[in-house]
Amino acid sequence: MQNKKDIAYTRVQRCRQLCLCILLAATLFTACGGKKSEVRFLRFEQFLFEPEKTAADASQFVSPLINYQPDDPQFMAMVHDFTNDSVVEYIYHTTDSLYHDLGWLETELGKALARAAKICPEIRYDRFYTLVTADFDDYQNRVFCTDHELAVSIDRYAVGDMQQYGSFGIPAYILALSRKEYIAPDCMAAIARAHIELPDGQLSLLDYTIAEGKVQYFLERTIPWADDTLRLRYTGDQMSWMKGHVEQVWAWLIENRMLYNTDYSQLRNFIDDAPKTNAFGEGSAPRTLHYIGWQIVKQYMKKSGRTAEELLGETDSQKILTQSGWRP
Repeated sequence: MQNKKDIAYTRVQRCRQLCLCILLAATLFTACGGKKSEVRFLRFEQFLFEPEKTAADASQFVSPLINYQPDDPQFMAMVHDFTNDSVVEYIYHTTDSLYHDLGWLETELGKALARAAKICPEIRYDRFYTLVTADFDDYQNRVFCTDHELAVSIDRYAVGDMQQYGSFGIPAYILALSRKEYIAPDCMAAIARAHIELPDGQLSLLDYTIAEGKVQYFLERTIPWADDTLRLRYTGDQMSWMKGHVEQVWAWLIENRMLYNTDYSQLRNFIDDAPKTNAFGEGSAPRTLHYIGWQIVKQYMKKSGRTAEELLGETDSQKILTQSGWRP
């Protein structure tokens, strides 16, 4: 007989088809000009589950990010099944109990976007959404954005409180990153990535390193009140390890000729979320390239005198490394 956790997983899997219809994949676009808008989240999950809690109407969810089709009977039948599934209802109500009021997030993002507008005037966001996808497999895509719209899968920041279903079997290191304090930094990181120009062709480890360094530089400038551990998504111990081992990490990358490696299967453990970096063993920090890239980009910006906007548009990773003169 299936246990409660297995039943929940199976039922949520059946909802994934609808999730994919509702939420489109994150896409990178070129920024467009304009002034920043006041941040107000349109709550798609409240609109679907408890429409009396929101003044929004269906037309507000016509968006590149929200694919709501109220005139399609087949689609609406899927919505009905989704919103009446008991597991999904549990996910929604648990999430809403934590995030019914997002005034604090709107304020924080408003401040961050005001700072972004000063250093990158072409960055403008005027639509903000939250939604519940009930899909915890694709953790990486928890925040989506185009050049002027942003959507947060808000249930992915509540899964740690879903004890009734064992937090859906999410690994502990992911649960640790699925808390309230990470939402604003994650949103600003998604915005940064949407405006970073990448080189053509396959990306090398150096390209990933510089790109993530740009993200961290952008976060440092736009959300400086967030601790370094939140921007890098490290625990205090991981940050201490990284600071104490940065020379060792860099030496290993050079000795193993990794900087220009383009085989993502060999690179991903240095980039993606994980409990550690395998090459450096137990207790090591994950995403070691993010920290190193940040150090390189900071040094480059000090020496080059370039603007943040020019930084995001620069695609020559070797140029940034060379001109930075960075050494651990």
